[in-house]
Amino acid sequence: MALLSVNSVEVVYDQVSLAVKGASLEVPQAGLVALLGANGAGKSTILKSISGLLAPERGAVTRGTITFEGEDILALDPPTRVRRGIVHVLEGRKVFEHLTPLENLLAATTMYSDRARIDEMAEQMFELFPRLKTRAKAKAGYLSGGEQQMLAIARALMTRPKLLMMDEPSLGLAPLLVDEIFDIITRINREEGVAVLLVEQNAVAALDVVQHAYLIEQGRIVMSGPAEVLRENPDIKEAYLGSGAVAVDYHAVKHYRRRKRWLA
Repeated sequence: MALLSVNSVEVVYDQVSLAVKGASLEVPQAGLVALLGANGAGKSTILKSISGLLAPERGAVTRGTITFEGEDILALDPPTRVRRGIVHVLEGRKVFEHLTPLENLLAATTMYSDRARIDEMAEQMFELFPRLKTRAKAKAGYLSGGEQQMLAIARALMTRPKLLMMDEPSLGLAPLLVDEIFDIITRINREEGVAVLLVEQNAVAALDVVQHAYLIEQGRIVMSGPAEVLRENPDIKEAYLGSGAVAVDYHAVKHYRRRKRWLA
């Protein structure tokens, strides 16, 4: 049984705009899965449908099911989903800029009452992210972009999740920092057994670390398979892994829609 199953989900904004159209995907226990696609394809919307964060943006799941450990979670509010083991690192990091790294970590532990356990967890995060320990007394707003991304991931891990969802963790980071962030993600998955659902435009970085990937275009999942298979697909190579390895608009790839053999 998959840890997470998204089955034929449709998401509508303002009761009018259909943003996700019958999307289905799975994340296995301790799996490492990527959701790839161009900007505006619906990647972030799928994550928010899983974490329960659609309502503030006037969005709603209008069809389909989302199950976690075999139980339907659509009726649960976001805090309850966090307590069930689902945590969502939003795009843009969203750290508390006026707080120190330690204070940011403690802010994620309201569900715990054992202070000794909380201190132990915080120390584990500083061991996993040594950059944060060296900046322990700085306000988070003064950290670099890479350090803020590490802090956002560490804060999410303080909830002891079973599923860690990350939205564009490489956004705006230098290549060396991207490598460091993705190394940390693979360590979390391998050593802690935390399943990861990774949303990325940087297909080169994502396909190097994940086991399985889904490709979404205009709200529809149009391709899925093992990472090594997607890396070798000619359409993926041209649209995603070509010159400069930069994601491009699929509409600019003239033959993209003519290749129907894998769009079923």
